[in-house]
Amino acid sequence: MIDRADYYAAKLAYETDASDVHAALKAGEDIVVIDVRSDEAWAQGRVAGAVHMHYSEIARRAPEEVPSDASVVVYCWSPGCNAGAKGAREFATLGYDVREMIGGFEYWVREGYPVEDADGVHRRPVDPLTGTARVRTRP
Repeated sequence: MIDRADYYAAKLAYETDASDVHAALKAGEDIVVIDVRSDEAWAQGRVAGAVHMHYSEIARRAPEEVPSDASVVVYCWSPGCNAGAKGAREFATLGYDVREMIGGFEYWVREGYPVEDADGVHRRPVDPLTGTARVRTRP
């Protein structure tokens, strides 16, 4: 039987969440965020600064576009979408250090993190059921 602590340590080695990804990006950590959704989904909005690479293209494109020593985070729409797992599997098969962002784009948006689309970068309101309201103070 596997030890519970070992199970959760292993799980955290393969998963991350929107809050941790945002904190890592804000801290300047060297991670590559990959959106594995369709072209239509990408056009509706994405994690600001993410790279678009549909999961079916990873085997072909990643070796040319993503450094082999990169720390990669992949995401899809939401907890109800398994494209993130498919993308993570493709990166792992190629030997990348990869984690899946659980909650996907849905929770990135619901937690109020920067979203990019054709109109630029903006934030949507924080959903009080998933994130905490951020109080902005003026100087």
